[in-house]
Amino acid sequence: MNESGHVDVHFEDGIARLTLSNPRRKNAITLSMAEEIVAFCDRVHKDPSIGAVIVDAQGGYFCSGADTRDLAASSDAPASTEALDRTSAVYGAFVQIGNLPVPTIALVEGGAVGAGMNLVLAADIILVTPDAVLDSGFLARNIHPGGGHLRLLGRSLGYQQAIAMAALGAALTGEQAVTHGLAWGALPAEKLLSFARQMCQLAANDPLLVRKIKSSARIELESPGLSWPAAIEVERGMQMWSLGRKQSQGWDERPVAPKLDLDK
Repeated sequence: MNESGHVDVHFEDGIARLTLSNPRRKNAITLSMAEEIVAFCDRVHKDPSIGAVIVDAQGGYFCSGADTRDLAASSDAPASTEALDRTSAVYGAFVQIGNLPVPTIALVEGGAVGAGMNLVLAADIILVTPDAVLDSGFLARNIHPGGGHLRLLGRSLGYQQAIAMAALGAALTGEQAVTHGLAWGALPAEKLLSFARQMCQLAANDPLLVRKIKSSARIELESPGLSWPAAIEVERGMQMWSLGRKQSQGWDERPVAPKLDLDK
């Protein structure tokens, strides 16, 4: 087993699929995985036969965030070039997913936390299992959100829910994510991929048209405000401060997040 994890890629009939493969660490994103995500996105940009992208993960859990070993290394010298390069590599990979020229669908089983939530929010459409957990996760780790997390939450859910999740630690189940408009639908795990493929079929049949539709949607639907890259820079300093405050030994502690049930 590759201790640094990897991503599996598959291209068939106009659909590109990227699968996180680091199940021993709940598919935490490593630096090498981030590089592979960027390479995948580069291929999608350059291949006009691709009309849609599916992002999923192995092992029954979508993504627990950035690899804590990299975060711990950054905590000892958060203002160093190396620390900035590490966080930029991971978050840059998510920006690449968000900037793909074709519709992207993220399939969330088990959970998505922290940077894993960023990856989910980078996609255009989210499909979940009913019992999946979507969790900001930064507060439980005692660090400031990064990667434009607040901007992405606000874009998908609005100010109130962004504060509830990022500043108060509330999480959503898959069913709740659908209710709040974060996810497009909830299905059993065994049906996620087949349903996503069905959703992608028309786009896969006419990649040129769907790329133009996606481009028009960006121009017409993006609200005025802070751009995603600008949001990353705004959050960077605060996240590096919080990493430095935590120190590397702080990553040995297991966080205990509050149980905030919106239905009670």
